[in-house]
Amino acid sequence: MQGIIAFIFIFGVIVVVHEFGHFYFAKKSGILVREFAIGMGPKIFAHTGKDGTAYTIRILPLGGYVRMAGWGEDTTEIKTGTPVSLTINDEGIVTRINLSNKMLDNTSLPMNVTSFDFESKLEITGLVLEEEKTFKVDHDATIVEEDGTEVRIAPLDVQYQNASIWGRLITNFAGPMNNFILGLLAFILLFFLQGGVPDTQTNQVTVVDGGALQAAGVETGARLQTINGVVVEDYDDIVVAIAKASDGAKKAPELALEVEQAGTVKEVTVVTQKVDGAYRLGVSPYLKTGFVDKVVGGFKETASTALLIVTALKNIIARFDIHQLGGPVAIYNVSSQAAEHGFTSVLNLLAMLSINLGIFNLIPIPALDGGKILMNLIELIRRKPLKQETESYITLVGVAIMFVLMIAVTWNDIMRVFF
Repeated sequence: MQGIIAFIFIFGVIVVVHEFGHFYFAKKSGILVREFAIGMGPKIFAHTGKDGTAYTIRILPLGGYVRMAGWGEDTTEIKTGTPVSLTINDEGIVTRINLSNKMLDNTSLPMNVTSFDFESKLEITGLVLEEEKTFKVDHDATIVEEDGTEVRIAPLDVQYQNASIWGRLITNFAGPMNNFILGLLAFILLFFLQGGVPDTQTNQVTVVDGGALQAAGVETGARLQTINGVVVEDYDDIVVAIAKASDGAKKAPELALEVEQAGTVKEVTVVTQKVDGAYRLGVSPYLKTGFVDKVVGGFKETASTALLIVTALKNIIARFDIHQLGGPVAIYNVSSQAAEHGFTSVLNLLAMLSINLGIFNLIPIPALDGGKILMNLIELIRRKPLKQETESYITLVGVAIMFVLMIAVTWNDIMRVFF
């Protein structure tokens, strides 16, 4: 159960924060956001704000999505002959088109639609009592979809493709940007919860409770100057010295330490403890506890994590191997493992996955944000947009690639985790 909760929390927060980036900057760019959804599947709550956006909560707590006017596959489809009910104001203009059996208006006018144009002409035509009539549709009219979700119609002037090139560019970049910001804030919060930032550049150590070094009377803040006669200057040296002493050992090795504690240098002999199949001294990096140290540590950890992910991604592209990729099943698996070690481990995983998602989404594949950004940049250089048909074909190819890749990754995850 802990694993499921951790997975929903991590996946949900990362995706919703990503989508909120698109949502916020789309609105700032004059693009109509028809719906901002938390979760997937059938809706369990809906509220239409004064900004015209339908805010919904859906039954499956897995991420969320944003429906921008004219973005992707967000279109309004009404088949010829479809029965609808129209709400008409005093000026004879349609303010709501109801396609569902929900949210019925007793004063509405029933119609069987024969044609409509909600983008430029803003009108709807259909049969009313066997007589064909055409009505003007208000620019801000709403349409109640078959599942009962009420959203605004999408005239051309509020659609994605009619926003400025810079508005579209920042809207596409905002999702990954929010993931980087989330990763940064999560790392900073993690260091505050841990009480500080690990400092591997010093031989000063934190003594683990119940560990071998604590049993020898050494306290946190002490400096390990030598291990078995070898000078250690930082934490990496300490790790190497312990590994060297433990290599090939049949029983717990005994370490001769020179320790500086409270201004006094003393020699200590410590018998290591076997933990998780390895011999441990019972130390971890010393923590820098200053406020600035924690904030700066968050920035450094974000940068190093991003560099690590970019390097791994480069290696995957250079020597493609499906086994190096992971999907939702893999995320669930590592989420379960993180949950067993407490909230700080979950927070650390959230930070890393958020940065990972941000970087992955910047890959210039048409179905991803990076592909959209690439097309924005091409338009900026050409000073004219690509043909709508060309852009649609490119996007379709990108979607096909991502679909095949997701199926392959998910199958590989299932085989790796369960078999």
